[in-house]
Amino acid sequence: MGNVDRRRIYIKRATHISIQSPMSESWMREPRLTRESYVRSEDPQFREWLNPMESRRLSNILKRALVTAIKVKRDSGIEQPEAVITGTGLGCIENTELFLNQLCREGEELLKPTYFMQSTHNTVSSLIGINGKIHGYNSTYSHKGVSFDSALMDAIVQMRLGDINNALVTGNDEITPTYFSILKRSGYVGQEGQVPAGEASVAMMLTTDAEDTLCEIEDFKMVYRKENIGEDTLNTAGPVDAILMGLSGERSNDEAYRDIEGKLPKAPILRYKHLFGESYTASGLGVYAAAQMLKEGTVPAVMRVDGGEPIEGVRRIFVVNHSDGREYTFLTMRRAE
Repeated sequence: MGNVDRRRIYIKRATHISIQSPMSESWMREPRLTRESYVRSEDPQFREWLNPMESRRLSNILKRALVTAIKVKRDSGIEQPEAVITGTGLGCIENTELFLNQLCREGEELLKPTYFMQSTHNTVSSLIGINGKIHGYNSTYSHKGVSFDSALMDAIVQMRLGDINNALVTGNDEITPTYFSILKRSGYVGQEGQVPAGEASVAMMLTTDAEDTLCEIEDFKMVYRKENIGEDTLNTAGPVDAILMGLSGERSNDEAYRDIEGKLPKAPILRYKHLFGESYTASGLGVYAAAQMLKEGTVPAVMRVDGGEPIEGVRRIFVVNHSDGREYTFLTMRRAE
């Protein structure tokens, strides 16, 4: 992070739409487990959040992104954040497919502009800004498995520099049946022993105000290539109670975690993708889950890799993510005092 000001940064509110019950923390008590290789998100009643006329014009990923953003803004009391920053690996892939399929069928003469207009990656962040009349910084990151991490890093850097005091950070991805078949052929998802392919919509409000927050983001580091991961990278301000990893059952993905496991602090290993699914922005769901566990002060037994008992009195969680075994992120999260 360089020599930026060490302002304290907190997650004030966070929510999700995923395989689990939407915009709910019921997964901590009654998690939904599935043996399916591909599961689409369970959507809330969009009509309770969006104007029906507006909702008809939006694809599922845009409705999910908008609803999670609206909920986090309302719950946090920050209706107009100073920045909207989104991470997405695939963007609005469903609209992209619809546009390309129509192009193949009908040529270039009678194309519907809506599919094209809502197919770009930055459509998500732009829609959130337009809907909320948010005129500040607005940006999108699309870097495969560290898309959400890059958005989070941008927010943290700007807040520590003092440029902003709060930011809405979101991660959104959808997986269509067609794209699932492509990812399955590549081995990324859909193989025996792997977690289900899922979809991610997560939103969280970051702030420098410590009052009424879920947890503190104590430290964040991003490292390119594992040989550059030194002891200083993994040093934390104190002992950690658990380490949350993006284990998925895919061989190369899990090996990348095992390769650095010996360097990590000694603590029980947790997982989350078996509950929320695998996607390019699944790491956002991991950060969301860690924030909620810190708020409750407990880790459900279903999160533990070793199958142990729930962990009570949790105060600090170390979150580890990587993309293709090249880009690593390390996030220290601490229960707010």
